[in-house]
Amino acid sequence: MKYSALINKQFLIILIFVILMVSPIVGVTLAQVPTGSTSSGTSISITVIDQDAKDGNIVSQTDKGYALSKTAYDPNIYGVVTENPSVYLENKEMPDSKPVATWGKAYVLVSAINGNIVKNDFITSSEIAGVGQKADRNGKILGTALEDYSNSNPNAVGKIMVAINTDYATSLGNARTNLIETLKSAADFSPLSQLTSLRYILAAAIALLAFATGFVYFGRIARSGIEALGRNPLASKTIQLNIIFNLVLMVVIILVGLALAYLILVL
Repeated sequence: MKYSALINKQFLIILIFVILMVSPIVGVTLAQVPTGSTSSGTSISITVIDQDAKDGNIVSQTDKGYALSKTAYDPNIYGVVTENPSVYLENKEMPDSKPVATWGKAYVLVSAINGNIVKNDFITSSEIAGVGQKADRNGKILGTALEDYSNSNPNAVGKIMVAINTDYATSLGNARTNLIETLKSAADFSPLSQLTSLRYILAAAIALLAFATGFVYFGRIARSGIEALGRNPLASKTIQLNIIFNLVLMVVIILVGLALAYLILVL
């Protein structure tokens, strides 16, 4: 036990030494940890084009730079402004930048515009600039609420602790919005990473291909069945069973396609 603790201590000393040696080269300074820090994780210097950005504001990546999120379920959510981070990798060459956390725990400004927030609810952006809301459908999220928030005034803004982990939240139980949101996200290329864009496009393509294949396949079988029924009415039961079987097969094809699209989005 003592030997393991000694190794961990030595590793920590070496890590700090490496950071101090490398930081002048890359122009980044490890800022002093504020006393009474209320967040965990690491913040980095980001230039936010909105001058009024403040602690707890949600930031998104746009084609003009980093700005306050202004749309619900913004697919380009990047992080949250955290004025009192545990660790701040400050870039001295960016004097107008702000500390933005992309991972860890941080206080986030939220509202009840989409309903009261309960612990473990997903938090996403809202139409109030820089303010979060409860996520109740598929889309990009900032993270998970670690506290409750309720207010009868939907325009009021409060602050709660959130576990920051930007991701695309989706559920098989909401397949319609799943497909719609996927198509919307795939249409927005510039701010997204190439890998994320490829995932959206591939998921949408597979879902659409499954629908098209299923309906085209069933359409041909149904037409052939009707023609066969007209030529041979005595075999009506057999033909009807064949049509029903192919209808079930069409549904299976569509479900398999949706399942593959879902796995591409969440894995």
